[in-house]
Amino acid sequence: MTQSYIRPTYSSSNSEKNGHNKTQPNENAIASPQNNGNNTLTVAQAIAKIFEDIGVRDAFGVSGGAMATIWAALSNSPLIQVTHCRHEGGAAFAATENHFASDRPVVVFTTAGPGMTNAITGLLAARGEGAKVILVSACTSATQRGRWAIQETSSYTIPKGDLFAPGVLFNYATIIESSKQLPQIAKRLALGVSRPGGFVAHISIPTGLQSTAIETTLPTINLTPNVPVASKEAIARSVELMKEGSFAIWVGFGARHAAEAIRQLAERTGAAVMCSPRAKGIFPENHPQYIGVTGLGGHESVMRYMEEQTPLRTLVLGTRLGEPTSFWSDAMIPPKGFVHVDIDPEVPGVAYSHAETFPVVSDVGAFVEALLEHFPENSNSQTVSFPNPESMEITAANNDLIRPEAVMEMVQRLVVDRTDSIVLAESGNSFTWSTHFLRFDKPNRYRVSTGVGSMGHNVTGVIGAALGEAKKAVAIVGDGAMLMNNEISTAVKYQIPAVWIVLNDARYNMCYQGMSLLGLTGADAILPPTDFALVARGMGAQGIRVDKESDLEAAITEAMNAKAPVVLDVAIDPDRMAPSKGRNKSLSAQGVQSTAPKKHEGQISFPLV
Repeated sequence: MTQSYIRPTYSSSNSEKNGHNKTQPNENAIASPQNNGNNTLTVAQAIAKIFEDIGVRDAFGVSGGAMATIWAALSNSPLIQVTHCRHEGGAAFAATENHFASDRPVVVFTTAGPGMTNAITGLLAARGEGAKVILVSACTSATQRGRWAIQETSSYTIPKGDLFAPGVLFNYATIIESSKQLPQIAKRLALGVSRPGGFVAHISIPTGLQSTAIETTLPTINLTPNVPVASKEAIARSVELMKEGSFAIWVGFGARHAAEAIRQLAERTGAAVMCSPRAKGIFPENHPQYIGVTGLGGHESVMRYMEEQTPLRTLVLGTRLGEPTSFWSDAMIPPKGFVHVDIDPEVPGVAYSHAETFPVVSDVGAFVEALLEHFPENSNSQTVSFPNPESMEITAANNDLIRPEAVMEMVQRLVVDRTDSIVLAESGNSFTWSTHFLRFDKPNRYRVSTGVGSMGHNVTGVIGAALGEAKKAVAIVGDGAMLMNNEISTAVKYQIPAVWIVLNDARYNMCYQGMSLLGLTGADAILPPTDFALVARGMGAQGIRVDKESDLEAAITEAMNAKAPVVLDVAIDPDRMAPSKGRNKSLSAQGVQSTAPKKHEGQISFPLV
């Protein structure tokens, strides 16, 4: 996946700071040889030990009879914190966001049958986002397969090739039929979590095997990262191409560990810098060379730059340039094309296959550090003024409901500027409002999903982010996503410092507004009104209902000061148009025909296609 790599640092634990009742672990256990009586370990205990040794410190899942032994082994681990969730999909999303907050591999545990299949969407998101997540599941024992076992999980009932073998969903997958497989599994998992980019694995253990004693010795785990680095020839050619004329830098999520080096490169060369939605904050959004976010919820300033100050080339760092990032707009192709850097050799040149592209397979950080040697300090003698993202403008209200722009303004002031909390935005209009209006000057503080883009991802992912960073995390979500999948009850159980800001408009409003813009009628995207503050209080969380803009500041301040989980239910005006016209125009370009009357509208979202 398109993720820059950082060396694992598996030497600390969250046990003292994430609200779980675990004693301080023995950190020396990670690197020490197996000395705890391997012949007495069960298969389930051995799997837990392997997870400890590869750096797992958090596990999210839902219990079940078929995997009770695994659940017990994980729960009794001195190093792994177990968070027992309410739905396997929520557990997988939480694990994904926990990985990005902690930079550790994370475990998802499920029982057989529906437990495993419920987790699939979250695991697909983990694969698409480039997370390191390991699913450990139960399956039906060999002697029971084909005999209508409870929640039977076998080739008779489950598509085995998709779930139990490497492919689109899993980088590595296996069913343990003998404890003698454990040494190989341990080494494969260690290789997977040590490699750059994402790694999603599935270890399925028959119920009957989980409690049997192992027959082998577990290997000592050695986590040695294998980071791809560009050749000297590739670096030299990249420098040559970039020195032929002006160039822009297009920053993706895969560059998030190279923020300082990218800033230095931009300042030494005078390049304009834009970013994908997932990359907000990697390059400071208050920097004079920053021209904005591209793609869904992005900024018109990017298109102004491409039209008025067209660069000769664009240096692409750690992004696939897929539809959410580029809308595949030809306006984003500079005259001489791209120098495209990614750790995945299958990424460069795919999104814009017709554009000239010089591909470089490399860790982004290593590549940029090498470039800096060819662009010394003070090498930029030109002072060029670039278009910067449009400022937040809030037009007059049409009614007594709260304007989403006013919510964003308050989130910026009270959450982004005054705290170091992670902010996660849900799919839908929450994504576009947040991406378009919020500004970050540091990396790794903003999370959206552009791979799978599932509703319910960050409604549940927020608890994983809060545990991974051991601090408050804030999710900006829609009412539709909040109704679909949430882990409020889980946050209450473990007193996870999560805040949900629900943009409540009683609609699937991206669909409602999009259909209206496309001139399509007859489909119903209206939801019955829901009082999420009341729902939250019913689950044991703090619930705050906000019906007036004048109450926003006090409500958000109260939520940010709270120690326990809080749901902020904000009644927003459903008729305020979210900055997502680029998405609708992209759909039209792909064949979704609009019957709406043609009229000129000011563009509030990238791109002008």
